[in-house]
Amino acid sequence: MSPPSGSALASHETSSANGGDPLRMPDGALVAKRDAPVGGQAVLEGVMMRGISVWAVAVRSPEGQIEVESESLVPWAQRHRVWRLPVIRGVVALGESLKIGFKALAISANAQMEEDEEGEKEEIGGWIWGLTIFISMLLAVGLFFVVPVGLTSLIKDQLGSPFLFWLVEGLLRTGIFIGYIAAISKMPDLRRVFEYHGAEHKTISCYEAEDELVPARAKLYSRLHPRCGTSFLLIVMVLAIFVFAPIGLPAWYWLVLSRILGIPLIAGLSYEVIKWAGKNRRKAWVRAVMWPGLMLQNLTTREPDEEQLAVAIASLNAVLARETPEEAAKKPHIEIVA
Repeated sequence: MSPPSGSALASHETSSANGGDPLRMPDGALVAKRDAPVGGQAVLEGVMMRGISVWAVAVRSPEGQIEVESESLVPWAQRHRVWRLPVIRGVVALGESLKIGFKALAISANAQMEEDEEGEKEEIGGWIWGLTIFISMLLAVGLFFVVPVGLTSLIKDQLGSPFLFWLVEGLLRTGIFIGYIAAISKMPDLRRVFEYHGAEHKTISCYEAEDELVPARAKLYSRLHPRCGTSFLLIVMVLAIFVFAPIGLPAWYWLVLSRILGIPLIAGLSYEVIKWAGKNRRKAWVRAVMWPGLMLQNLTTREPDEEQLAVAIASLNAVLARETPEEAAKKPHIEIVA
């Protein structure tokens, strides 16, 4: 399928006669007024895009060519109705996204490997990726959940109340998360990944606006997106404050265990929030509530060039060549984070 032709953007820009103005993000750039059932992720020198039953990854090779791979998938939501229930569907969506995301990252990493003496590229083994995933998850849980509750437990007696305990812990958790994002945003090696992240958002917004999928049009859209995973993670940090509050102040080992076991519940609730915000992006007060997450995206996205936009568009076109997301969305599915 070819992307919609013509320019819906032009109709947005002249919509004042019909009583509407183009919707803009805090950076002043355009964003679509609707959600489409597509999402994505930046990878090494490329972008992964996914629809309902197809995902694709496009990578710029060291030789400068765009290499594209696509795969079909059977969404977990179509396997049993229980996976589509509120909150549960958020956990399912996160698990499915992580599985696809790590596989796409492996493809992009292998595409950047140099050829050996026989002219064949070496590939990173599956066990190395498995170990990488395990260590990454362990560090994330430890840094954002175990460390905050552990540090706050050291001053539990001085705080004197459960209310102050969970408030200090929550603020510490959120502060560690923002500090971590700010720190990695300074790393030169990650800058190009953040540029591809911006290209992914611009391309998705361009498609959602039913604009022509070409770099010249996509660059007009915002690199910020209401359904971004960065905003999702910030919501996780904030919601954790309220989810853990009723637990009170048990022994430290119960506190640590509750933080680990509570992650799926918090992820599920956060998914519901960002899903709702994406659908209600036209409301000014919703945009105000989502503003902190959008500001955080300024750290995890950078302005892409047209070559990077071309890669993101190639990835989305590979999905559109095999499915029409809006048609596929008529079947049971879980909405995708951008």
